[in-house]
Amino acid sequence: MSALGRRRRGSNRDDLPLNSEINITSLVDVAFTLLVIFIITAPVLQGGIEVSVPRAEVQPLTAQDDPFFVTVTREGQIYVAESAVSAQDFEESFPQLASAGGFDRVYIRGDSLAPYGPVLKVMTTVARSGVDWSVVGEPYPAAVNR
Repeated sequence: MSALGRRRRGSNRDDLPLNSEINITSLVDVAFTLLVIFIITAPVLQGGIEVSVPRAEVQPLTAQDDPFFVTVTREGQIYVAESAVSAQDFEESFPQLASAGGFDRVYIRGDSLAPYGPVLKVMTTVARSGVDWSVVGEPYPAAVNR
């Protein structure tokens, strides 16, 4: 072999320019994609029953409260925690649930468009069970005059 056919180890290294920049375009793309996914899925993971409680002059719940919610939707469906029950099942089973304990107070969330009958049944059943209870309302915004 001739000397022209072989390369020596360091001969072309000086000829190549050094590129010391880090290309972060793909990293930014992945980060924004994950951000969009989390923004979309966060409300779905939150759970709960969607109700529109009426506005009133109420105090917000504090972090020390361990809330136990009974919810009445605008269709009149009753939920204990997040489980749907019929009005008759609620009247029969809630006193047993209350005597078993586990909660100090029951918060009744009634949708502002819920029929009055199911809300009244829930209130009377909870009152007869001897547990303290409160009705949940949405506080007025601070800057709005009533």
